[in-house]
Amino acid sequence: MARPALRSGEFVSLVALLISLVALSTDAMLPALPAIGHDLGTPRPNDVQFVITSLFVGLGLGQIVFGPLSDSIGRKPAIHTGLVLYMTGCLMSILSPTFAVMIAGRVLQGFGVAGPRVVTVALVRDQYEGRQMARLMSFAISVFILVPTVAPALGQGILWLGGWRAIFTTFFAIAAFAFAWVALRQPETLPASRRRPLSPRAIGGAVLEVLRIRPALGYTLASGCALAPFVGYLSSAQQIFQDAYGTGALFPVYFGVLALAIGVASLVNGRLVLKHGMRPLVTTATVAITLVSIVGWTLAFRFDGLPPLWLFMAYLLVVFFFFGLVFGNLNALAMGPLGHIAGVGAAVVAALSTFIALPLGAFVGQNFDGTMYAQIAAFAIFGTGAFAAIRWAEAKPSVGPGHDAIDRS
Repeated sequence: MARPALRSGEFVSLVALLISLVALSTDAMLPALPAIGHDLGTPRPNDVQFVITSLFVGLGLGQIVFGPLSDSIGRKPAIHTGLVLYMTGCLMSILSPTFAVMIAGRVLQGFGVAGPRVVTVALVRDQYEGRQMARLMSFAISVFILVPTVAPALGQGILWLGGWRAIFTTFFAIAAFAFAWVALRQPETLPASRRRPLSPRAIGGAVLEVLRIRPALGYTLASGCALAPFVGYLSSAQQIFQDAYGTGALFPVYFGVLALAIGVASLVNGRLVLKHGMRPLVTTATVAITLVSIVGWTLAFRFDGLPPLWLFMAYLLVVFFFFGLVFGNLNALAMGPLGHIAGVGAAVVAALSTFIALPLGAFVGQNFDGTMYAQIAAFAIFGTGAFAAIRWAEAKPSVGPGHDAIDRS
């Protein structure tokens, strides 16, 4: 007999936990980076940033695999597979004798966590649609928004109590709890009759579709450009606040306040989209990010590259608010002309934008030199790149596939 669906409250909690693992795995590590670098002997101070960027490498690879995999073997087995890989990566990091082993474990964590992150959306889509789905996801995202605000403080507390390896032990325990919760409570939502064979040809075809359809490719490029300076910020946030500005144990507070700016924008975005549409919002937001960053970069010279903390925080609050209006809308716009391959198309868009952002963001982080020149310039340059990609996506040299979908955005 089929297991009944979970009550909405429990299901929202489960969804929020599963989609929060990526943010938790990133942000809770930030306070521990100096200790990891010291214990494992990184050659250069900036090398500890690879603890963050390596997770995104695995995530980018995993996103393109787990969507089609869940269509083939079912939602629960795909989520369980991802969680097992994630926990294996945690064990590698817990036991790592060298920095190279640590990084390998982080790549595996990223690959594994892509499973629950990607498949959870399909899990929701299988059971809900329309306004019910939007309502449920809004509740889950409201919980998810809180994670970046508290994760660094959680990591800081665990670091004080048990050292940096205890943070990975906590990740392992949370993933094991999620595994058991899904196994014991969540019914399978994809019956065998609706499953499709895992086809590399389908994945390759989806990649070609994204590359061939101008709006899909343009908005994917814009998403990658928008994400790049944010990856650079995440990888160097600990150095920015603790090394450059000397915030010490208050680093999680500053990081959490900035994370709230993105969260508030995400909530506001729901109303703004209905009133103005996605295209005007992303265009306005990328222009605002670029202009504010040009002003911020110019002001940085007045302070030899290190503006007062209050001024830098004010700048980032404005920039991050506009970024909160960009991320979800660009992804939705890229998916507009891919409705016929929605599942694998979403995986390809997510993976391509991640792999665009990764090298660019890593380059920004590796150029951290104790000043804010590189970080502020990155927001200005890649904001311009995102704007240019949006304009290119919206240009219509000829009538082709995808334009009808984008015109209704």
